Amino acid sequence: MRLGLALSVQHRPEDSQAARFAEHVEQVRLARAVGFSSIWSSQHYLSEPFTYFQPLPTLARMAAEAEGMMLGTGVLLLPLHQPVDLAEQLATLDVISGGRLIVGLGLGYRDAENEAMGVNPRERVGRFVEGLEALERLWSGEPFNYQGKHFQLREVRISMPPLQRPRPPIWLAANTDIGVRRAARLGDAWLMNPHTTLDALARQLELFRETRRAEGRPPARETPIIKECCVAPTMAEAVAAARPFLEAKYGAYRRWEQDKALPSDDRWGDAFEDLARDRFLLGDPVRVREELARYRERLGVTTLIVRVQWPGMPQAEVLRSIRLLGEQVLPGLG
Repeated sequence: MRLGLALSVQHRPEDSQAARFAEHVEQVRLARAVGFSSIWSSQHYLSEPFTYFQPLPTLARMAAEAEGMMLGTGVLLLPLHQPVDLAEQLATLDVISGGRLIVGLGLGYRDAENEAMGVNPRERVGRFVEGLEALERLWSGEPFNYQGKHFQLREVRISMPPLQRPRPPIWLAANTDIGVRRAARLGDAWLMNPHTTLDALARQLELFRETRRAEGRPPARETPIIKECCVAPTMAEAVAAARPFLEAKYGAYRRWEQDKALPSDDRWGDAFEDLARDRFLLGDPVRVREELARYRERLGVTTLIVRVQWPGMPQAEVLRSIRLLGEQVLPGLG
């Protein structure tokens, strides 16, 4: 199991954003030193009540600190982007990283983001499917025409092809069963989200695999998952360190209606203990290692991407989780 660090790019607006970004640089340096294999950055717009560092410039800066590590967008909101612009931006990042980019893409779920970008929320799926098809055609480096409902391209040829050939790997995020089937048809892997319980993920993973078989597609080579995670010397310390910040973060998610985008067999409880159960990785190194072994046994996880910070969390606690994960959890995973 490889270990990735998802940078928690949301912060309180009253914080010094320059200081917060400098902390991310320090996090990446430590993650590389203790054996993490990838760095990830996600995307939202209009992220009130928090600020949000956008992923492409963030990852471009982190490439200088992450030599030998993969960089991943976890995830870009594809329906909000024009394919030519996104294809060249991502190809540039692939070159900057030395051909170590993983392109994570998602549909998004917030109407406010779509409306602010002039996108009809009801057209998200169509724009997602067409945008993905256009990206792959653009990355071929050959001139082509594209006539879709949402995007039309005439005799276009990308000026900056990606370093990886034929293209970077594409991991598609999805919450609902329909989205999981779409990821099975169109992506190289399904990027499992941190918001869903283990039982629901196990059911959906089988749906993903069944859909690939039905489509005549080979088994996915990667089974990645993102998890909220806090590791401390004791379980009590881990919960105390994470709870106030996770509660605030998931309170914002509820206001954004993230809970309405869950699979039908999953619901967020009101109590923190109910929310955390079978969803977050909180505890001492032994407990977290045991939980990860359970996820690997049930899901066959190959890449675990951990988010170890939430808005307002002190840097010392973030670095403690990274260090303990690398030095005491990762070696026991085999």
